[in-house]
This record gives sequence, C-alpha cells and structure tokens, in this order.
Amino acid sequence: MRNIILQAKNINKNFGERNILKEITLDIRNGERIGLVGWNGTGKTTLMRILMGLIMPDEGSVKRLPMELNIGYLPQSTDYEGVLDGLMLEGNEELLLKATSRLGLEKLQNWEKERYRHLSGGERLKLALAAIWAKNPSLIFLDEPTNHLDLKGVNWLVDELNNFHGAAVIISHDRYFLDRSVTKVYEIEDSQLKEYEGNYTEYRNEKQRLYEQQVRDYDKQQRKIRMVEEQISTLKQWSEKAHRDAGKNRGDSENRQMGLKEYERVKAKKKDNQIKSKTKRLELELSKNKVEKPKEEPQVLFDFEASGKRGKRILEAKGLTKEFGDRVLFKQSHFYVKHGEKVGLLGSNGAGKTTFINMMMGSEPISNGSLWKSDTLKIAYLSQDVSDMPSEKTAMEYLSFSGWERVTKARTIFANMGMKEEKLLKPISTLSLGERTRVKLVKMIMQDYDVLILDEPTNHLDLPSRERLEETLESYQGTLIAVSHDRYFIEKLCDKLLLIEDQQIKRVEMGLKDYDKKQKEKIEPDKKEKQEIKAILDTKITELLGKISMVVPGTEAYAEMDEKLLELMKRKKEI
Repeated sequence: MRNIILQAKNINKNFGERNILKEITLDIRNGERIGLVGWNGTGKTTLMRILMGLIMPDEGSVKRLPMELNIGYLPQSTDYEGVLDGLMLEGNEELLLKATSRLGLEKLQNWEKERYRHLSGGERLKLALAAIWAKNPSLIFLDEPTNHLDLKGVNWLVDELNNFHGAAVIISHDRYFLDRSVTKVYEIEDSQLKEYEGNYTEYRNEKQRLYEQQVRDYDKQQRKIRMVEEQISTLKQWSEKAHRDAGKNRGDSENRQMGLKEYERVKAKKKDNQIKSKTKRLELELSKNKVEKPKEEPQVLFDFEASGKRGKRILEAKGLTKEFGDRVLFKQSHFYVKHGEKVGLLGSNGAGKTTFINMMMGSEPISNGSLWKSDTLKIAYLSQDVSDMPSEKTAMEYLSFSGWERVTKARTIFANMGMKEEKLLKPISTLSLGERTRVKLVKMIMQDYDVLILDEPTNHLDLPSRERLEETLESYQGTLIAVSHDRYFIEKLCDKLLLIEDQQIKRVEMGLKDYDKKQKEKIEPDKKEKQEIKAILDTKITELLGKISMVVPGTEAYAEMDEKLLELMKRKKEI
C-alpha cells in the first residue's frame, strides 16, 4: 500500500449559517491522482485550501506526513500573478525551460518584459504550470488547470501527471482530462464527501448504478410501508367497530348478563395491541434499514432560441490578415461560415482565437483583407473573461430586466441552474466564477439570437451544467461558433472547424475526432504503403523458400535462389 502523505479528519467548515463541509475525512497517498468534483458552490476550492493550510477549518485537523511536504498549487484564476513571480529562480531554470518548451513556449530565457505583458490566458497558465513542475513538488493541488489550456497543453499535463511520482488533487470540470488523468474521484455532495474508484466516466457510471439501486430499494420499501399501513388501517376500523359494539343499544345490566360488553372490549383491545405491534415493527424496521428517497440531481435548463430565417453564408473572409507589429497571427486566410452550422474554432494558445472573435465583433481592426458578415444578424458573445461585469451590481441589476414575466423567467432559469434566490441579490463581486458565467448565460438566454459566439463557455461551469448546455446547443437552430479546450464539448457539438495553424485560418469540413484521425494518417503517410510492400515481400519469401527446398544445395541454381532470398529478407528488415 502506498504511503499516506496527508490526512484530514472530521473537517467542518461553515460560512455564516451555511454548513459547507461536514465531517470530511480523507487520506491522500503517494502516487494517487484524485479528481475533486461537485456542483459549483459545494466547497471544492474551500476543501482544497484547507488541505493546503491556507484557511483553517472550524473543526477537525489536517496532518502532513512529513510536515515539510513540498506542495505545488495552481489557483483558479485568470492571471496567476503570484505563481508567475520569480519564474527564473536559481536551480529551476533547466526544468522550467524544459517544461515551457514542451508546452510550445520556446526560448523563454530570451523573452523581453514586453512579451510577458501580451500573454494570452493560455500562455500565462502554461507558465504557471511549468513553474509548479520546476519546483519538484511531492504533492500538487490544481484548481481548474485546463480552463485556458490548448490540446497540446492538456496532453502535456496528462503525461506529466501520469509520470508524476507524488500525489495530485485536481478540481476540474473537463471530462476528457479527468478520464485520462485521475485514478480516484472524491465528490462533495450535501456538504459530505463520497469516494469513487476510477476516472470520471467510471465515477459517473457507478454513481448512476447506485442511484438506480437506491430507487429500486426505496420503491420496494415504500410498497411494504403502504401494505403495512393498509393493514393497520383495517385493524383500526375493526377496533373502532369493536369499541362501538361493546356498549351498543344495551344497558349495563343486560351487557353484564350476556357478557357481550366484556367480549367486545377484549376484541377491541386485541385489535389495539395488533396495531401497536405492527406500528412498532414498522418503526423498528425503518430505524434499522430505512432507505432514503433518492435525491435527483438538480436540472439545469438552457433555452436558446434562434430568430430569423435560415440563409446561406453569414460570414466570409478573403485574404484576412492580422498583425501586431512584427508579429503575424494569421495572414491570407480565406473561409466562410453558413447559417445553422456549428463550428469549433481551434488553435494553440496565443494563435489568435480571441483576437479573431474580437474582429468578428468589430472591436478589433483588420490588418489586411476583408471580413464580411450579414448586417441583419443578431450576435451574442460570451467571453471567457467574467471579470468585466460591474462588481458592485447584483445579478438582477446587471440583467436590468423589466416586467413581471421576464423577471420571473430569469429567476426560474437561475433556479434551474442551481443558483439560489439569495445569490441574485448579492453584489457580483461576491459570486464565484461559475456563478458569474451563469449570469452571463442567462442574459443571452433571455434574448433571441441568430449567432452564438462562445469563448470557453464551459470554463467555470460544473459537470452537470456542461452536459445540459451541450444537450441544449445540439438542438439550437442558429449558428454556433465555439472556442473550447473541452474536447468532449467540441466533439459532441461541432461538425465543422475553423483551424488557426501555421499563421492561417482554414475551414475544415469535419469534426475534431475525424480531423485528428486524418492528421495521424498524414504523420505516417507511407505506413500503409510499407505494410503492402511487406506483405508482397512475405509472399515472395514464402514462395522462394518453397522453391529452394526442391533444389540441391551447392548448385548454381541454389546459390542464385539463396542470394535472392537474403536480399528479400534484408529489404523486409529495412522496412
């Protein structure tokens, strides 16, 4: 069994009257990769910070083994300012440069200060992750590590975690990443911790199995309760009748004479005892083996409607070019988007995805070429930055809806998305990143749009919300342009791609899974050809072996065949 390096016992944490964490006990062992999941607001980050010693629990203890445990921490943030301080620390340069190079950030040692000021969110995240790995930690805490990470970065992080000898605790809503990186899942639900073995898919399957089993057990118990209650009800009716008959239409002298009154009383008492006995047995059964009613997951409902009629092309680029000084993001790019298409916008960190979106929205100028879009379009844009909202306003003030029907609909959507009424009346600055994303989504949902441009829409959404959003967007009739590093999200929704690669934006007439398959075939273009040649050589070798067995050794014919056989085997070995 692996060594335990951190123990938490009976952790309790309250915020005001709200109980966030209740009697949390867990062990973290060396080599474990633990996914920490749960709805937004359930206390995942709070628990992580308690385990790290950044905040104290109200009750309980955290013990590190050894005490001087070297911990690396990536906070849930969009700037990582603290993590990026002192990147080129003495003794860490080699590890840091190795990590950043693998992440696609070349020659970090030659970067000027100006370069750091223009980093994308993904580039800043890569630097933060590289800085953590350069410190050789034995325990790593990662809070949403893939939110701004491109596919190359995600693959790097998965490889690093799988080769990591220490332990890792990861908060993530990226299902693709969790499936490939974690070996255990801790779920926080109703302030308590539940443990599941395996990756995310295995956790969901086991959770569903347990839920279905609880439904069956609960239904079975309810049927039994109803049966016993019906028996008790019948006994009560008999008892009441016996009590009435004990003195019905007779005087005391007559009843004493006939003994009927006493008889009915005895019968009534017997029924009363049966009722008490059945009631007691039922209460005892429920106290020992009561099956709680299964709690269904809250339903997150999104309702995007597209206005307008379906048309043809709504966006077209000809020779589109974007430069920042000497730096070229993309040039001479030709592509289009049709109405009703669902398009994934992909590219590495810093390739220019958000810049291109800003060009579509008209907030970023074009360096060269043209970018036409239909004038009649109603476009909604969900940016990945949730810090641009008025922090002093409440959610309802930010939405500024008037009219009872619209306000009621907004409140209903918030409730379906798991946001309580009290949250809507607090300043936006007090809301979590996931809750702020929900506020932005509600603003979009409440209006009819032809085009939805979503820049990392799932970044701060919990897993159930991501899945519900996917289901809704599948049935959305308008045009969708999505930037996302959530691979499952792109694979499920987008059957067309706009790919920023080699300083060009190009349209790809297929989804991500098919595109990756095609790229793998391109990497080894001669693989099939080699296999075909090898098969032909095997046939010739087999044929020649058959012939040479019929020839006398030492003859000229034997020598010729032997030389040819050696030549064929040499060619096969080379292939």
